[in-house]
Amino acid sequence: MSVVIPAHGGPHLELTLAALAAQTYPGHLMEVLVVDDGSEPPIVLPEIRPADTRIVRPECGWGISNAVNTGVKAADGAIIQRLDADMVPCREHIEAMARWHHVTDYLVTIGMKRFVEAPPLTAREVFGARRLDELFDLDAAVASSTEATIAKTDGLRKSRNPYHVCTGPTVAMPREVFHAVGGLDPNVLRGEDTEFAYRLAMHGVVFVPETRARAVHLGLPAQHRDRERAVRAVEPYLAHRVPLRRDLRKDRGRRWLVPYVEVVLDVTGAAEADVRRAVSAALDGKLHDVVVTLVGPWSRLREGRRSVLADPHFDLRLMRDLFGHDDRIRLIDEAAPTPAPIPFRYRGPVEVPLHRVTLERMIETVQKDLTGVLVVDLPDGREARLERTSALGRALLLSGPCEDPDAVVGTTHGVRRVSPDRYWPQPKEQPPAPVTIPAPAAPGPDRTLLGRLRSALRPD
Repeated sequence: MSVVIPAHGGPHLELTLAALAAQTYPGHLMEVLVVDDGSEPPIVLPEIRPADTRIVRPECGWGISNAVNTGVKAADGAIIQRLDADMVPCREHIEAMARWHHVTDYLVTIGMKRFVEAPPLTAREVFGARRLDELFDLDAAVASSTEATIAKTDGLRKSRNPYHVCTGPTVAMPREVFHAVGGLDPNVLRGEDTEFAYRLAMHGVVFVPETRARAVHLGLPAQHRDRERAVRAVEPYLAHRVPLRRDLRKDRGRRWLVPYVEVVLDVTGAAEADVRRAVSAALDGKLHDVVVTLVGPWSRLREGRRSVLADPHFDLRLMRDLFGHDDRIRLIDEAAPTPAPIPFRYRGPVEVPLHRVTLERMIETVQKDLTGVLVVDLPDGREARLERTSALGRALLLSGPCEDPDAVVGTTHGVRRVSPDRYWPQPKEQPPAPVTIPAPAAPGPDRTLLGRLRSALRPD
């Protein structure tokens, strides 16, 4: 177990380290890495600390994300425990968090925390206390939204987006999982823990709240000090990187860093007209937050002198030149196992272009019951499917090399088959226009010679 603590200044670090020195988890199985994120003066380790504690300093960059990545890179443990430098965990904290990871390797454990004003405590008092309530008035502590959400959702069993509660101050995960999702993003300066947790969710992990891993956070969070400014600061980071936050993507006509849906079309041997129609339909639907991936043997195309008209790859090269400069269209030889961090992926035959409402309605269906894969049976015996990325990620973590991923998804999330009627609605028949019989025209003046004579002789 490697405990990584990012610290900038660290006025309460000695209390955090004293609490770690008193843990029930075996000391010889735990190392502590304090990442000094540019503190002035530099951090010096206090007397009371775990036996295997060392200071690590980033070679470049700054911020929590950069500091955590630096600590994990230097860590030796198979399990990474992230802990803030102003947290005081209970004695059983590390043991409670770590025990899950001896069972399986795709869990992320979440510890509990409450906020208190920092009382005048010494490291020795923290080290000697057997319970947190000996040190802090827990009844007066400010409960975190994490604990409230966990309680409301039956330990996250009923949570639709459990990554929301996986905030940074105390989480643990396998080191391989941390690296598999790319670590924390140093470009995200606010909400970095939520953005990281979202990518963990797309990887397919299971979030497990550990209620016995209790801790107090010394001082109130930034949201309590200046909520309006804190919310505004985090919005652009999450809006671009967490597509499931639909509330943050209400600006019409915008493009976002991470799209909501990837539309994958295999164009190998497809007619140019079919590809044009399919791409236009995908980008011109009611759901605009889309990227299109065209799968084909693009790597066969070579540059250099060639006959333009007699090129053996004339059609393929033409399609590349037609679509290659649109940043909403990607050309790849083979689709990735999952589209992470994009939360949904559509696959369907290129000859069956999407209806304007197809993607919107398919996502609406799977979001109601969190289905892993929605399969639409098309009339010609083929199928179109919408895949939930988190379900695909879970299947990859659980399945063997020869196992059918759909079978695993069917067990973990469910695979649902439906008819195409709702997703490709037929145009409504227009009622026949009523037949109208024109009224007879009013008689006009008689311009014949006889008519003029009669008019002249008619008495006034």
